Amino acid sequence: MPLKELAERRTLLHRKSDAQTVLAHALDDLAIGPVAMVSSFGAESVVLLHMVSQIAPDTPILFIDTEMLFDATLTYQREVAEQLGLRDIRVVKPAREALLERDVDGVLHHFDKNACCALRKSEPLERALEGFGGWVTGRKRIHGGLRKSLPLFEKSDRRIKINPLASWTQGMVADYITQHDLPRHPMVAQGYPSIGCQPCTTPAGADEDPRAGRWRGSAKTECGIHFEDAKPLRRAS
Repeated sequence: MPLKELAERRTLLHRKSDAQTVLAHALDDLAIGPVAMVSSFGAESVVLLHMVSQIAPDTPILFIDTEMLFDATLTYQREVAEQLGLRDIRVVKPAREALLERDVDGVLHHFDKNACCALRKSEPLERALEGFGGWVTGRKRIHGGLRKSLPLFEKSDRRIKINPLASWTQGMVADYITQHDLPRHPMVAQGYPSIGCQPCTTPAGADEDPRAGRWRGSAKTECGIHFEDAKPLRRAS
């Protein structure tokens, strides 16, 4: 079955399903094949991480360490993984040779943010996803921009991407975290509703889009790891 048709059929099938059902089906879907979860261990990541820990704790979790993350994120990643009993955390880093060749001084983000994201996120993730038929993300329509019409399942280059929380609101996220007494990323309380790399992340005001603090002052809205018709999504349309 073509991947686009498969994604559309799964989205239709689960149009009334809750997130846990979508996730459980995706992780055991023979048509999709092996599935990994890609997690930033950011502001809202703990919701899906907890669901995975309850459904299939052996699921591979791909954590992209760009080597420019906040120290708080690295600490949070280790603590959450241990607390939830996640058994297969795979820390994904940029290739050393590529860093030496293209960003030896660590300032590429000042001159070409897209090139920096490609080097430190997109390319390492593509290597890590080799052998997987699908991957799970925590993206939501409430994030706005390119995510406003996000489906539950979508064709992403050569794979199926699964977005179990696509329809979730901020209230649903907060309620789930409270209900299950889950640890929050410490920077959320400091005004960071979305957390990426240290050089390109700032706090966002209560009246701003949750992702307003990402690449502030530029037209860039996506890091490039999400694809549509095999093209990386990096800017607002």
